[in-house]
Amino acid sequence: MAEAIKASAKQRRSAAQKKSVGRGMRLVTGDMDGTLFAIVIALLAIGLTMMFSASYPAAIEDGKEGTFYAMRQLKFAGGGLVGMVLISLFGNYHLFEKPWVSIGAFLASLGLLVLVLFRGEDNGTFATRWLTIPGVGVTFQPSEVMKIAVILCFSMMIANNANRMHRFVYGVVPYIAALGVIAILMMKQPHLSGTIIILALGIVLMVVGGCRIWHLAVLGGIGLAIGLIALVAFDKFDYIGERFLAMQDPFNPEYMQNETWQTSQSLIAIGSGGFFGLGLGASRQKYQYLPEAQNDFVFAILCEECGFVGAATVILLFCLLVVRGFYIASKAPDRLGRLIAVGITVHIGMQAFLNIAVVSNLLPNTGISLPFFSYGGTALMMQLAEMGLLLNISRQSSLE
Repeated sequence: MAEAIKASAKQRRSAAQKKSVGRGMRLVTGDMDGTLFAIVIALLAIGLTMMFSASYPAAIEDGKEGTFYAMRQLKFAGGGLVGMVLISLFGNYHLFEKPWVSIGAFLASLGLLVLVLFRGEDNGTFATRWLTIPGVGVTFQPSEVMKIAVILCFSMMIANNANRMHRFVYGVVPYIAALGVIAILMMKQPHLSGTIIILALGIVLMVVGGCRIWHLAVLGGIGLAIGLIALVAFDKFDYIGERFLAMQDPFNPEYMQNETWQTSQSLIAIGSGGFFGLGLGASRQKYQYLPEAQNDFVFAILCEECGFVGAATVILLFCLLVVRGFYIASKAPDRLGRLIAVGITVHIGMQAFLNIAVVSNLLPNTGISLPFFSYGGTALMMQLAEMGLLLNISRQSSLE
């Protein structure tokens, strides 16, 4: 009798899954991962608070209301939250099983990277990474779109070629070729941090998908040799050595006025915070001492105002997000869902790690934003859309 009841319940769950998931955009009735949702909301709430505090002086300096950047970010956050919930409820990651959808998204993102080379804007920096949407005046970085496109396209290709990923022709060549084209276009901007993240995402998905490690090792050795030859040919060793020397001694007057000004001011902010911080809104470095305080270096302002306790809390939340993301990946209904979940989790976790490493001078300054914290509406909405897709996978997993 007990076995019959279990079988009947399993049949009802299976029928509900087919009805609610299918291959169309229907309501997913499974349970959402409440832990991940709570983590995302906590990170977003802290991020908006810190972005408001860090951006106030910059807004006034730019001749705007002090709340200008914060209110813009709040609007994008509201739209992103609505999108996250809708994607988690009505989205269906199986849509990306179709090659024309995933490859189309990849090619469109590639086209945007090409467009940057001809119509891009430097947005106040030496790098040309931004495009402006005509008639709207909103700028965005195509590299942010490409990160998601790589996750979706590679996941589809790997899932559809699961039995051939151990072969060099199917498991390595097409992915390395695609990553090579992206790297060339990204470095023309130049955008080193974005290039590193996209290359790492592609390689992680290849490894998780089943390609042979020694294939990648051989290609990595060849790539390293080519890179060293290029450095010798273009006489770039001195430049790279200078960057690392500057990183080791950021307060050296020789470097501080140029290469390490942001880094040195960031370290001052971190050191000023102590254990409990100076208090919310009490940062001194954000008053034009630390450039781009509301963007790439917002974590330094968090350390200054909330101290070690606040910084440790945020780092812990990012660690919990990564752990929960991998948990959702392990419970995904199929290979495609597993790969997408891994890609999204690695993206957010790696970008957070790299940003914090740059802010704390563990790595040279490469211009990378902190997810859910740094100013940038389109990037924030895309990150929340990724979280919606991850929550959608968790909903469909609960129907298994």
